[in-house]
Amino acid sequence: MNSTAIGTLTAPVEPGDIVRSLFLVKEEIADTTGKVNEHEVAAVAAHLAHPGRVFVAGAGRSGLVLRMAAMRLMHLGMTVHVAGDTTTPAIGSGDLLLVASGSGTTSGVVKAAETAAKAGARIAAFTTNPTSPLAGLADAVVTIPAAQKTDHASSVSAQYAGSLFEQVLFLVTEALFQSLWDNTDAPAEQLWLRHANLE
Repeated sequence: MNSTAIGTLTAPVEPGDIVRSLFLVKEEIADTTGKVNEHEVAAVAAHLAHPGRVFVAGAGRSGLVLRMAAMRLMHLGMTVHVAGDTTTPAIGSGDLLLVASGSGTTSGVVKAAETAAKAGARIAAFTTNPTSPLAGLADAVVTIPAAQKTDHASSVSAQYAGSLFEQVLFLVTEALFQSLWDNTDAPAEQLWLRHANLE
């Protein structure tokens, strides 16, 4: 391991360090998830239940979380596209764009929302900042009360950068999927038929 890449370790990582870190991450996630407004999340679920295609757009790790959400929504039988993929078609009226940005100012994500709005699509946003430009463009906003990735001295989280936002974003999108699925009569075997078989 190249120790200069992470700085000089002052002591070896011990099992107790791992236990403390697991506890820290678990407690922060539990606390923050408990502060997410379930009515905001239900509003996104209502948009997902409408007819129309679903598009997802996010940068970095938030974008990776939305890709996971896109996969689960596809398993439910929805037509889902990831912005930036070569086969993603144009978004249009009646479609839904799911976007995520902790700050709500990520330029590419805001631009995607602006394009979707001009095309007549609905927008659902996940952010830490309900007064951000991204939130202002959205028809539904879920506020995740976590630190922004540039807020290094935050008292909200001891974790690095936007980790807490991304972790809770994953849980919220999983809860969305689970709630939508629970309100169908589709068995797991039916969803599994849509799972990728070109792996």
